[in-house]
Amino acid sequence: MPANTNDNLIEVQHLTKSFVADTNFFGKPTSFVQAVDDVSFTIRRGEAFGLVGESGCGKTTIGKMIVGLLRPTSGRVLFEGRDITALGPRERRGLCRDIQLIFQDPYASLNPRMTVGQIVAEPILTNDILPRDQVDDRVDELLERVGLASYMKNRYPHEFSGGQRQRVGIARALAVNPKLIVCDEPVSALDVSVQAQVLNLLDDLKEQFGLTYLFIAHGLNVVKHISDRVGVMYLGRLMEVAPKNSLYHEPLCPYTQALLSAIPSPDPKLQRRRIILEGDVPSPIDPPAGCRFASRCFAKVGACDVSAPDQREVLPDHLCACHRYNDVDASEVRQLARDIQYAAARPSYGRGSDLVNADPVVTPEG
Repeated sequence: MPANTNDNLIEVQHLTKSFVADTNFFGKPTSFVQAVDDVSFTIRRGEAFGLVGESGCGKTTIGKMIVGLLRPTSGRVLFEGRDITALGPRERRGLCRDIQLIFQDPYASLNPRMTVGQIVAEPILTNDILPRDQVDDRVDELLERVGLASYMKNRYPHEFSGGQRQRVGIARALAVNPKLIVCDEPVSALDVSVQAQVLNLLDDLKEQFGLTYLFIAHGLNVVKHISDRVGVMYLGRLMEVAPKNSLYHEPLCPYTQALLSAIPSPDPKLQRRRIILEGDVPSPIDPPAGCRFASRCFAKVGACDVSAPDQREVLPDHLCACHRYNDVDASEVRQLARDIQYAAARPSYGRGSDLVNADPVVTPEG
């Protein structure tokens, strides 16, 4: 972690969120869904922090707590050193200029009764950012910034493609000059070719406006192209946080290793080895007492079923929550991580005899 905390725009500290799953006859809660459990991380100014994991792991819930759509059960979120989790509606409204959200569904997030020009202009007028006679010029500028022609501002959302609608959502988020944009799976509903265009656009805007992103996604292959650091979640817990290059080339957590081994390669001759996870994901209503990943982990030790591992800095700026690295010297960490991958990797099936004697060590792309 960086020594200078002034570089941190967002500090998430021990964030927890539970939802009521069932109640008794009198309406008293009897069971809870543990969506997020004791999650801590930081987002530095000007960086893109990727948050990945399976569906239901809690990543979107974290994004909603940061923007204020949900209140945490416990823990707090610091924005520029200020606790924003307990703000009232009036204080929260003032914070909306600094924190914006790009939604997953580019159609459901746009008002079908408003033109694109009205949608982009609305946050400008609501926050009194510009005089009314300058709003139209600002809308034209924003649309052109995201790759849309200014004459399109008189059209309605249903007249645009999915990629174009997502560009409108990006323009709306930029309208108030935010410091942080939470991107909640902004490309998951788009075609692969359009995904690349939107990712490139977000990357260009980050450089132009000095933006900070929390980029939420399902796949490590998506966040690889835009993130500076990546956090991997599993069943409400943060398993690993590291700079992009360190995570993709030296994954420490067995769960991260399995995810990376599953990234498909466009080259059919590339020697790849899969780590196959067995068993089912535990229920978030009754999560395991120990490590959340223990029931499916191929490298678990006795402590994994007893207690949850603490997240600690195993390598420089590389945090991991795994009992395997508790008593390992820093010089031995990389070799242990390679040994874990080697033991878990299974032969891949494909054409060519060159795959028969391939090295079973997983070799993630890039």
